[in-house]
Amino acid sequence: MSPRILVVEDEPDIAAIVVDYLRHASYTVEHHADGRAALASLVAAPPDLTLLDIMLPGMDGLAILREARRHTANPIIMLTARVEEVDRLIGLELGADDYICKPFSPREVVARVKAVLRRTAPTLPEAPIAAGLQLHTAQWQATLGGQPLGLTPREFRLLQVLARQPGRIFSRAQLLDQAYDDTLDVNERAVDSHVKNLRKKLKAASGDGTDWIRSVYGVGFALEAPAAAG
Repeated sequence: MSPRILVVEDEPDIAAIVVDYLRHASYTVEHHADGRAALASLVAAPPDLTLLDIMLPGMDGLAILREARRHTANPIIMLTARVEEVDRLIGLELGADDYICKPFSPREVVARVKAVLRRTAPTLPEAPIAAGLQLHTAQWQATLGGQPLGLTPREFRLLQVLARQPGRIFSRAQLLDQAYDDTLDVNERAVDSHVKNLRKKLKAASGDGTDWIRSVYGVGFALEAPAAAG
């Protein structure tokens, strides 16, 4: 069965072209122009990937993204004409997987969709268990003591990189290289934001406020299990 793509775009001409190109690339495509209707569809039956415009009637794209991340970790690519850094950073914090800025080529959209689906396919090996921490790569989920952490895809990939070599300090540049797609326009502020969110979720799940991520000023971050940190 071909991957199912949800296109959320209120400009009829843009939506028609994107839908046509995706269908020609053998994807199953559903389209919504209204934000609330799109969110209802996304929650009821999460697609394999969502193309989500920021400016929408009914409910804007960032609000949809925020709510969607409570229900699915499947990739979401933002479509936007608003290129300010704050919009990009907010979107990444909420769990966006990529950005495509308008105007764009429909061929670029298809290429980005293929790249994100390929990158997020659950083919990586399981990460080792450390003090009750387990990464379930096939489901893109992480648990601590059996409790789901509720990570966004970006947070999961960061944890996955850190967990491959517990205790090793990864610089921000290394995390950008290994946990972020090279076509995504991000910077070290985004890494700090995602690490902050990841640290908060690990602390909450530990029950005793244990800090699993060690920060080394001016260098980077390391994952440290409580026994190793103790």
